[in-house]
Amino acid sequence: MFNKNIPQIASLLISEPFMLDPNFQRAVILLCEHHAEDGTVGYVLNQPAMLQLKDVVDDVPEADFPLFFGGPVAQESIHFIHKCYDRLHSGVGLGNGIYWGGNFESLKILIQNGDIARDEIKFFIGYSGWSPGQLESELNENTWVISNHYNPDITFGNDGENLWKEAIVSLGPKYAHVANFPQNPMWN
Repeated sequence: MFNKNIPQIASLLISEPFMLDPNFQRAVILLCEHHAEDGTVGYVLNQPAMLQLKDVVDDVPEADFPLFFGGPVAQESIHFIHKCYDRLHSGVGLGNGIYWGGNFESLKILIQNGDIARDEIKFFIGYSGWSPGQLESELNENTWVISNHYNPDITFGNDGENLWKEAIVSLGPKYAHVANFPQNPMWN
């Protein structure tokens, strides 16, 4: 395996540098669920959708929050992570001050009142999912690197490929050189 870290809730999955699947090319995924019996759910943090929340939710015209492609599953659904539990009073704690989901009606009121900043919430269209054992199989094939220790602020960043590079470098000197690999080995 590329590294020996074990996936857990709030782990980052970082795609290997030459991943061909366009859904996960240079992807950094935050895991929100990981159970041997139920599988794994996460959100791609660094694939902007070129849409804003106000483009898909009609009753919040002031919601100019960017949307991201969370993954290829259920792309008609909206999901979010946040670090504003003190105001939203809902969401599943993932650790590192990050929460998953919450009361969307309360969130809309907070947005309408201007009480939520862009750097404390992130919205996704769809999600990434793995059936039981599937992620472990992909880890054995070196498809992903797992990071369990990172600056939680990177989860709310908006810079696609740079987020992937930052996540790789945060793994330490053993991995830092990987951040400079081209997307296609033929470009070397």
